[in-house]
Amino acid sequence: MNSRERFLATACYASRDRLFHWEMGPYEETLKRWRAEGLPDDSGWYCYGGYDRFEVAPVHMGLCPGFEYESLGIEGEYEIYRDGDGVIKKNLKDVPPPAMPQYLKYPLQGREQWPDFRRRLDPDSPARFPAHWESVKKQYRDRDFPLGVNCGSLYGWLRNWMGVEDISLTVYDDPAFLEAAAGEMTDCILVVLERALEGMDYDFALFWEDMAYKTASLISPAHYRKLFLPHYRRLTERLHRAGIDILMLDSDGNVEELLPCWLDIGINFIYPFEVAAGMDVTLLRKKFGKELRMGGGMDKRILAGDRAGIKKMVEEKIPLMQEGGYIPGCDHAMPQDIPWGNYLYYRELLRDVKP
Repeated sequence: MNSRERFLATACYASRDRLFHWEMGPYEETLKRWRAEGLPDDSGWYCYGGYDRFEVAPVHMGLCPGFEYESLGIEGEYEIYRDGDGVIKKNLKDVPPPAMPQYLKYPLQGREQWPDFRRRLDPDSPARFPAHWESVKKQYRDRDFPLGVNCGSLYGWLRNWMGVEDISLTVYDDPAFLEAAAGEMTDCILVVLERALEGMDYDFALFWEDMAYKTASLISPAHYRKLFLPHYRRLTERLHRAGIDILMLDSDGNVEELLPCWLDIGINFIYPFEVAAGMDVTLLRKKFGKELRMGGGMDKRILAGDRAGIKKMVEEKIPLMQEGGYIPGCDHAMPQDIPWGNYLYYRELLRDVKP
């Protein structure tokens, strides 16, 4: 089987020649450690994981143009800057992720600032597609790997622009604004999506919605259903009409109470299921059945531990891997406390699993 056939068979619980191998990658600081511990300087980590090819078409759904990056000053060992979402942050100089910045000011406080965001949601911006999009489409048509179309975010992007506190207050103080903003964002995504779908045969669609902390969602399911799900349904119905039935969504944290919301509108493949947030892929399969496809679920903390723990974790999930509808992987980007040797051992164990 090729990678495309293997991905579709996995998502549809069909027989496969082997597991489909894919997961979120390491942080930059993790790569520095791995190179010091044996990853050759002239080779990529991806070459050692046995991964299948998995791609998303280069279509830009977000702010266009985004905000210009701007350094706003240096305070000792910290830099203050404005990022591409317009958020002013403070971070240690020259320290890449997973170092978390301090968020100082958000560009969107409510209705007053929305016109500036609306102008950045022009679906006809030429920067939304590669200059040679028609040529790219031709290259994709004769492929042997799964290809997806990015469908952006609604709550997650608004949360990025407003901050958790302000969007949480706005749910109560001005829910009509959030609903209207989500509607205009959806209008933009749908127009871009029409062009992205023309003459293309995608295997999946991809959403991003980081909207949960360790124990629960950042917004109640009731509010999420009222303010956001009607607009998400517009997107999922269009994707279904295009024959795209595997709808993937990336969200960190404990998303269990949100899963019924997503499943109700056809978003049926969730990842990365963070174990530290109480996400257990085996228990979730028992609760939600085969309607829920999953990715991730391998505890990053165990990957940083001893090999006996890694072996036990992988073996516990073999029945789920064999059943299908599950692509095993780290439950987030891989942090720098994971040794290179542990990563190699973990990937070797997965490659040996027979579906």
